[in-house]
Amino acid sequence: MAEAKAYAAYNATDPLAPFNLDRREVGEHDVQIAIRYCGVCHSDLHQVRNEWGGTMYPLVPGHEIVGTVTKVGSKVTKFKEGDLAGVGCFVDSCRTCPSCQEGLEQYCEKGMVGTYNGTERDGTTKTYGGYSSQIVVDENYTLKVPENLDLSRVAPLLCAGITTYSPIMQWKIGQGHKVGIVGLGGLGHMAVKIAAAKGADVTVLSTSPDKEKDARDLGAHNFAVSKDKETVKSLYNTFDFIINTVSAPHDYNLFLSMLKRDGTMILLGAPPEPSPVAGFSLIGKRRRLAGSLIGGIAETQEMLDFCSEHNIMSDVEVINMDEINTAYDRMMRSDVKYRFVIDMETL
Repeated sequence: MAEAKAYAAYNATDPLAPFNLDRREVGEHDVQIAIRYCGVCHSDLHQVRNEWGGTMYPLVPGHEIVGTVTKVGSKVTKFKEGDLAGVGCFVDSCRTCPSCQEGLEQYCEKGMVGTYNGTERDGTTKTYGGYSSQIVVDENYTLKVPENLDLSRVAPLLCAGITTYSPIMQWKIGQGHKVGIVGLGGLGHMAVKIAAAKGADVTVLSTSPDKEKDARDLGAHNFAVSKDKETVKSLYNTFDFIINTVSAPHDYNLFLSMLKRDGTMILLGAPPEPSPVAGFSLIGKRRRLAGSLIGGIAETQEMLDFCSEHNIMSDVEVINMDEINTAYDRMMRSDVKYRFVIDMETL
């Protein structure tokens, strides 16, 4: 066992604080990674505060992990010491179900093994995330990180990047499509960058008029204030796709009305309460309402390679480890452009 330093939540209400944990020994197919940066996802906050239920304390969050390989198992073929490597939202799956066999491990029928707040396949060993000095992961669930990108800005690609890339690829969104992006936060700003790089005509749909400059700087071609009734009316039957990244309660029907016939709205955000959908919002124009969850290992690697080729990275604010509680408070106020990333050398 190797001792690692970390920051953990000990309960749902107290601030995160220092914590020591033991990582497993490096097995035949494992890589050990010294973590250099870890992104801060809004789901970290949900888990820390047990807002989704089932949080196992002490909890070490973090599933946007990048670092350097420091040790490899005897049968590892994909990595060597000194390589840059990344770990996303899960670190294992059953490997045998249809979804796993198709490279869609995120939909594993037996449940993927979360990078944190989960248990290893033995059913008892807890998983701890990336707010820590190092991690040990099977090479088949580890990503190769491109060397031409700013490592701190790569970290959020392992959640925000793949969460937006996967539906864009699934629905083959690109040249000739009009795409609306609802929300301009951690997910939304990556959706703008990736959809624009794929050749789509991108419109950001936001309740905040002051986000227009940012939206255009990120690559959006158009901007619309979704709480302006006349603007909404002018956008009826406009979009081939809408990528909805908002997790706060809002009116799905408003955005469904903006889809063309046979258009699709893809949900990436999950509001805490069910959102009513009027039947005729779908029926009248044969519209579709769909959802998408991160991506499999192969697709995540594909996303990283695509971002490397197109110089796409997340816009981040790098913080020290002891600033995490302040970052959580700011994140609740949407006071970040667009992702906090922890410099793990400050741990």
